[in-house]
Amino acid sequence: MKKNYFIIVMFNLCFFISFSQVGIGTLTPQEELHVAGTNSTIRIDALNTANNPVQNPSGKLVKAYVDGNGDITFGSGFGSDSIEPLNFLLDIPNFIEDDPYALGYGSGSVVNCGVGSTTNEDTIKTITFNCPQAATVEVKYGITLLITGNDLSTSPPTTYATYDRAVSMITYFCVDVNSDGLDATEKSIRHGYKGQSYETNYGGTIGYPYMNSQGYLTLPAGNHTLHFFGEVNSNALDFTSVGFGGDKDYLKIRIYN
Repeated sequence: MKKNYFIIVMFNLCFFISFSQVGIGTLTPQEELHVAGTNSTIRIDALNTANNPVQNPSGKLVKAYVDGNGDITFGSGFGSDSIEPLNFLLDIPNFIEDDPYALGYGSGSVVNCGVGSTTNEDTIKTITFNCPQAATVEVKYGITLLITGNDLSTSPPTTYATYDRAVSMITYFCVDVNSDGLDATEKSIRHGYKGQSYETNYGGTIGYPYMNSQGYLTLPAGNHTLHFFGEVNSNALDFTSVGFGGDKDYLKIRIYN
C-alpha cells in the first residue's frame, strides 16, 4: 500500500511540473505560455471589448509591448517611473530629399521670391500614411534652411541674400483627409505653423539654420496625405531663394488611441 501511494504522489508531482509551462509548437517552453513558430498568432479573450471594455473600449486597439524574448507586456512601462516608451507610426530621419535637382549639393526643396514680389509659397513635400483607427495624430517635424540671393534650384549658392534686409521663412502642413485631393477647405487649415527671420551683414557666411514645429489633429481611419509648404517673405527689390530640407531634417507621426 505504501508503494502504491508513493507512485501516485510521484505521478502527480511530474504532472504538475510538466504542465506548469505550456508549449504550443515546442516541447521545451520557456514561459508559462510559449507559442513557437515564425508566423504564429495568439488571441487573448480577456482583452477583447466584451471582457475588457476599460482597456479596449469600442474595439479600439490596445497597446501591447513585446520584449526581446517575445514576451507580451500590457501597460507595465519600461522607462523610469513606469513611463511608456514613445511609439511612432512613422519616423523618417531625412524626409525631404537633400539634392532633388541633382546639382551636387544640399539645396532641399526650393521656394523663390522674385523681384517685384514680397511673398511666395510652394509645396516642399507630401507624405501619405495610414491611420489604423480614428485617433488624435501628432506630427513633429524639423527642417533645415538655406537662404541665398541666387536661384538654388539651378545652381549652388553663389550670392548672399541682400545685406541688412530681413528675410522670413515659414513652414506649415495641411492634411488631405482620405488622400482624395487637397481641397480649398483643407488648404485653409494650417497645422504646425512656424516662422523664422534671417538677416546677414558683411563678413557673414552661408549655412543651414534650423527650425522645428509640431501639430495635433483628429483623423478618421484610412489613408491621409500631409502637404508641407514653405513660404518666403522678402523685400520687393530683392531676389531671394530659400532651400527647405537641404541638410538633416526629420518627421515623426504618432497615433493616440
